[in-house]
Amino acid sequence: MPHRAHLLSLKLCHALSQACIADEYTGKRFASDLLAGLTVGIIAIPLSMALAIASGVAPQYGLYTAIISGFIIALLGGSRYSISGPTAAFVVLLFPIAEKFGLAGLLLATVMSGIILVLMALMRLGRLIQYIPESITLGFTAGIGVVIATLQLKDFFGMTISAMPEHYWEKVTVLVNGLGSTHWPSLLIAVVTLAVMLLWPRLRLPIPAHLPAVITGSLLALIMGHYDFDVETIGSRFQYLLPDGSIGMGIPPVLPEFAWPWMQAGVDGQPSGISWSLVQALLPSAFAIAMLGAIESLLCAVVLDGMTGKRHSANSELLGQGIGNMVAPFFGGIPATAAIARSAANVKAGAQSPVAGMVHALVVLLALVALTGILAYIPMSAMAALLLVVAWNMSEAPKAVHLLKTAPRSDVLVFLVCFFLTVVFDMVIAISVGVVLAALLFMKEVAEMIQVRDITRDKRYVDTPVAPTTAVLRIEGPLFFAAADHVFGEISRLSQDKHAIILQMENVYLLDAGGLSALTRLIEQCRKHHTRLLISELQFQPLKNLARAGVEPVEGVVKFYPSLNDALLDVCRPVKKKR
Repeated sequence: MPHRAHLLSLKLCHALSQACIADEYTGKRFASDLLAGLTVGIIAIPLSMALAIASGVAPQYGLYTAIISGFIIALLGGSRYSISGPTAAFVVLLFPIAEKFGLAGLLLATVMSGIILVLMALMRLGRLIQYIPESITLGFTAGIGVVIATLQLKDFFGMTISAMPEHYWEKVTVLVNGLGSTHWPSLLIAVVTLAVMLLWPRLRLPIPAHLPAVITGSLLALIMGHYDFDVETIGSRFQYLLPDGSIGMGIPPVLPEFAWPWMQAGVDGQPSGISWSLVQALLPSAFAIAMLGAIESLLCAVVLDGMTGKRHSANSELLGQGIGNMVAPFFGGIPATAAIARSAANVKAGAQSPVAGMVHALVVLLALVALTGILAYIPMSAMAALLLVVAWNMSEAPKAVHLLKTAPRSDVLVFLVCFFLTVVFDMVIAISVGVVLAALLFMKEVAEMIQVRDITRDKRYVDTPVAPTTAVLRIEGPLFFAAADHVFGEISRLSQDKHAIILQMENVYLLDAGGLSALTRLIEQCRKHHTRLLISELQFQPLKNLARAGVEPVEGVVKFYPSLNDALLDVCRPVKKKR
């Protein structure tokens, strides 16, 4: 019972109270959190900007997300070590929203997704998310990796492409045609940045590869600019309006300010406003963001539990994620969820509690206030190289290849469908189809567990000969709508020309409305053919549902018995049942 209570627990600040109140929180543990938060904060600064750009908005909105959502989710959530912020998983979803509805539409969709996450937490759906098969999540992530990598090729090669089309194959065509406009200085910076990213881990230094890679790319851009080989940077691409009416370059060095999400710029640059039609248009995307955020955050929490031996509260984590995504858009934050790579780095850096996640948010805040002038020099091609590595890690290619080689055909088919839909269409369709596929796959696997066996001659159950006009059948597995008709059809086949059918239902623990309907049809069939139906060893749930439906014994038609032996006594001489 305590275990069940843990699974269903739901409270704010669950992880913080467990790590800092239930467990003694000392100065030494705080020092470890401080160091881990500083480490992960440094990693999060370039990643947050890069992911915001990839999502179709200015880089500061990625920083706002890491600050606001990162702090709130760490404070209120259910996982001790998760680091939340903008993630690569969302890019495929957010880019089309930003293109179609502008920043205002994206922020409103984020608020709506936060509300959905809170509702999921209140309905205690946290553990159900983890039943989504690996073939589906790998299909999503592999597809996301391919799309992110494709979107980065324009900046990686420094191509002069004014606008990217909506559909994937059209994007590929435009990129191929644009290769002739490759900007070689930008490509050189991208290649050098990528090389540093790939080679740096071999040095086994505690500094994450993102930092030296971006610094190297920025220094190379400065050197090339000195020789009149200018490359596009964050400062040259993005602008902001200063209070005095002048225009600043790069990222505004100001704290996130409160503003109604729907009053931000729409696709036409004017305040979007809010309307029922806009909410309806954004609802599918908001649902997809919520589902993907729930999957990512809970899978991340499971991975961290395996690394640390601690346990998270799934529903509390969903609650924290939901509140974070509801609040952050009012300060310019885009969708956030737990990032597996940053969270794993947090653990490896010695994190002890959610305090490390809050410190990480404060480090990003400090960078926003003090380092914006420096961040403006980061080349766009270096950011593209950074995201190519993120896309590769996101794709989990080795896992996907292993699944294709070893998994059953049904799992391979599900993987390919989810992968194809993610790449060719969009994540809204892919998540919707994926959730349905997950349910169907689960039902198929459960339905295959259900068996009907003729035990009339099986001496483990019946050790005395039974009359040829009697069939003794044993049902094993849950009788639910997906399999009930097949099961009772098999019973009809096995009991043709019989005067009595004995059903042993000792191993039937579930009887739903579909199963009840099929059983009722069997009883009616027995009535029509003057066949006696004797049902033995009903478990509590099926017995309760039969009683609620008003199914009662009918003399000469159907009768219920506490044991198989009692049923046999009614149709033949006494026998003993072996176990």
